[in-house]
Amino acid sequence: MSEERPTSDAAQEANDEARASDADAWAKACAEDLAAEKARRRAQYGPPPGSAAEELRKLVDAVADKLSGLNSPLFGAVASGTAQQMVNQVVQQAKAAVEPVIERNPDVFDHLAAAGNELLAAYRSAVEAQERRWTTRERGPRDEGTGPGERIDLD
Repeated sequence: MSEERPTSDAAQEANDEARASDADAWAKACAEDLAAEKARRRAQYGPPPGSAAEELRKLVDAVADKLSGLNSPLFGAVASGTAQQMVNQVVQQAKAAVEPVIERNPDVFDHLAAAGNELLAAYRSAVEAQERRWTTRERGPRDEGTGPGERIDLD
């Protein structure tokens, strides 16, 4: 017995090492596929939406920009400068009030968005159930089931 056979422990370790490298290769391939899919979607649809707090911040900025750019004909030409100043002041105060809340509690807005989605799903389900109830016909004793048309006797 000059040849030395690998022990079963050595064979097991070699087998485990091969499995680990296969798992690493699989994980690497999956990660590459996921990254490629994300890049494709980003190119097709643009950047994904941010968190609810970021989206709220964008909304506040957009509304503030829109209000600041408004020239209100309601106040007339004389008061338009003063009205514009007042609008700008109100916008700045609103932004100053909202920004700290967003910064302190960004997770709250994610939870509120999720709760809003759940409420919308529940409302949609209730409306669909109600519509189904309204649109179903009562079956009479002469009904033969659902057919393509209604039979009319002319006798």
